[in-house]
Amino acid sequence: MSYALSTLWHERQRYIPGVLAVGFSAILVALQCGLLLGLFSVSSMPVDRNKADLWMGGPGVLSVDLGRPFREGYIARMAAQPEVERCEVYLQGFSYWAKPTGATELCMIVGSRLSDDSLGAIDKLTPELRALLTEPGAVVIDESDRDRLGVKGVGDYAEVSWTRVKIVGMTKGVKSLAGPYVFCSINTARPLLRYLPDQVTYILGKTKTPADAQKAVDRLTKEYKNISAFTAPRFSFQSQWHWLTKTKAGIALGYAAALGLLVGAIVTSQTLYAATAASLREFAVLRALGIPWWRMGAMVMAQAFWVGVIGIAFAIPAVHGLAWVADQLTVQVLLPWWLQAGAVAITLVMAVGSGLAALRSLSNVEPATLLR
Repeated sequence: MSYALSTLWHERQRYIPGVLAVGFSAILVALQCGLLLGLFSVSSMPVDRNKADLWMGGPGVLSVDLGRPFREGYIARMAAQPEVERCEVYLQGFSYWAKPTGATELCMIVGSRLSDDSLGAIDKLTPELRALLTEPGAVVIDESDRDRLGVKGVGDYAEVSWTRVKIVGMTKGVKSLAGPYVFCSINTARPLLRYLPDQVTYILGKTKTPADAQKAVDRLTKEYKNISAFTAPRFSFQSQWHWLTKTKAGIALGYAAALGLLVGAIVTSQTLYAATAASLREFAVLRALGIPWWRMGAMVMAQAFWVGVIGIAFAIPAVHGLAWVADQLTVQVLLPWWLQAGAVAITLVMAVGSGLAALRSLSNVEPATLLR
């Protein structure tokens, strides 16, 4: 192992392309997968960032943003479940925001209860913002959506579905996938969504323990065929999966990541092959001294392993730096530990595989070459 490292250091000019190829592949895989996770976590944001354990909506709900209005009276069905401690109504749907220029922008209206124990209010709605939203017609938007919605800031007025609204506050970091989120109270949300007084989009429930939510879901779906019921984790996954399969973005990003791996593997393999071929006389000397084939092959594999390790060592800080840059551009890149570990493992396998491909150059090693 130490001999392989010494060789890498003294012949570093030969191995730099391989190190860069490995690092580029690791960066591409981690960033593409992190971008995919960040992109589709936005679609399930209302589910992931509130306190509800249980979601109940109309029949055939595919994603949290595709809920349809149904009767508020169905809240009695959830309240009757023994696992449910409390439940409340929740409104969410698309509407149109009228800009001062006369153009319109598709937006996502989110109406929830505003009390301190609200199940539907996301964590970014502070007590101060919730207090401001009790005013009729008051809405909160994210500061990153000001230009998109054509407003300057707090205090501005706008129209949503021909209804006058006032911006009373702003959140930070609440990104959207389709239209900007517009948060408000239940009473404000109804006219913006054109809902009747007895219509809601979802009914949210809080169970005694998160594990109890699945029992309530099983019972609700068995007893009532005209509703959909989900645990919060299941609904979050289903929302993300729907957007993944609907937009085909996952296939495109996965293809790009696979292409990066392929290019990295080819460049690394050719780099190791060329470096090994350039050292054939040295290997011939080792062979003449009685060094077995497997020892020389092990050294080539060790070089491939260390090329992978060094490339990854450069890639990890670069990935986090690029993720920070993306965040400044309002593009979310999620890098959980398991994603980083998976990218490291895949890249190391690629590097070692490149080493195996480079072993073919050792077939030309013969002591007789020293006499030429």
